[in-house]
Amino acid sequence: MRAVTFRELTQAVRGRSVGVMLHEATFNRVETDSRRVRPGDLFWALRGPNHDAHNYLAEAAEHGAVACVIEHSRVDESPLPAIAVDDTRRALGEFAAWYRHTLRTRIIGITGSVGKTSTRHMVYSMLSSRIPGTESPGNFNNEIGVPLSLLSIGDEDEFAAIELAASSPGEIGALARMARPQMGIITAVTPTHLKTFGSLEAIAQTKAELLDHLPEDGLAILNGDNELVREMVYQARCNVLVVGTRGQCDLRAESMETDGTIQRFVVDDYEYELRAPGRHLIPSALATIAVGRECGLSPDEIADGLREFLPVPGRCRAVQIGDWTVIDDSYNASPASMAAACETLRDWPGARKRILVAGDMLELGTEAAAYHRNLGQLAATSRLDGLICVGQHASEVLAGARDSGMPRSDLGLCRDHELAELLLDCWLEPGTVLLVKGSRAMHMESLLVSVRELAAQRTTPALPLRHAA
Repeated sequence: MRAVTFRELTQAVRGRSVGVMLHEATFNRVETDSRRVRPGDLFWALRGPNHDAHNYLAEAAEHGAVACVIEHSRVDESPLPAIAVDDTRRALGEFAAWYRHTLRTRIIGITGSVGKTSTRHMVYSMLSSRIPGTESPGNFNNEIGVPLSLLSIGDEDEFAAIELAASSPGEIGALARMARPQMGIITAVTPTHLKTFGSLEAIAQTKAELLDHLPEDGLAILNGDNELVREMVYQARCNVLVVGTRGQCDLRAESMETDGTIQRFVVDDYEYELRAPGRHLIPSALATIAVGRECGLSPDEIADGLREFLPVPGRCRAVQIGDWTVIDDSYNASPASMAAACETLRDWPGARKRILVAGDMLELGTEAAAYHRNLGQLAATSRLDGLICVGQHASEVLAGARDSGMPRSDLGLCRDHELAELLLDCWLEPGTVLLVKGSRAMHMESLLVSVRELAAQRTTPALPLRHAA
């Protein structure tokens, strides 16, 4: 973050100064967690349903905060010079929008039901090999995360890959209005958060809000492999590039092949490599290539940058654990991403055994049972050698698998992770490819710890899969 004066901040949020404050003094870091405050920081006290950072103003002061942003009703509690506002959450968005107006950074906004984080990190990995820039940290993609992502951009950053997420209609529009991206990527529209959206059409309308906030000289990049995204082509005011692996596309991948951990494909007679499993990542790679071209990079520079991409933990990242290849896709799950997981296992070359450990897919509303049964059918038709299900919907997944011909001996219903670990201990053998996936609240990542412990009992330590250039 570049230096901002307290006078600029006060004006941006239409706040009121409280206490002794040097208005021309500056700060260059905003922190919302009192435990992470560093000397010189501005502490922003957010209030939510489960916590209230106003209760930690003294702790922020002890850690070196020089001032704070608080709500009018709490000014008497502040040991620091303060800027008082009606609502600190809303003020954070207002300040981030003001700060965005001061930047010359090229913003790439990325949204979609699935694939946002992988696409964002892929774009960052490719561009940052040639151009200074930044990306949204972690899963900073909502009404708090996006402002903090924007406020982390410095004058030296020529680009920023910013992830935009929504759990209800209208949220993408609000975030895009704040971020003002010059480029926008829409990865997919699939059944996620159906409990709040109600329909796929409502999800599509929300994701398409990004297009409304791209400038006329901007660029929209749409995943043509997703029909609901492809249909958005006429909604943008700017240039549109459709990318994909089938049908009419402006950028289309051809000659796709994989050895499991490395995928190769051809675009316009040039071969690219993606060092990550899963054909569902190819549209993300194509969107990344489109961004690279728009930023003036050559095919060689784009290809070199694409090779720098390594999936973040929990997002289809393959590791070798003992004698097993383990695909850590544990961060979240939806019907579309579970289908991609089954496809990834099905296509994995040379596996002696293919096992999926599936936790519940949450927030699917009234269609939850049908989607879980369909997952079982997909597992069976993908010819998996083992399916272990954890959660309230486990029986529905297994029913779908049985109905589609998967032997009962290859199915495991587990009420908790401990039982899943016991079953894995029986099923895992040298040459097994294991994929672990489930919704965030299922905490499927804890099973990876168990798998590492099983491997340690049998011998070899875990190493990330890396390849020579």
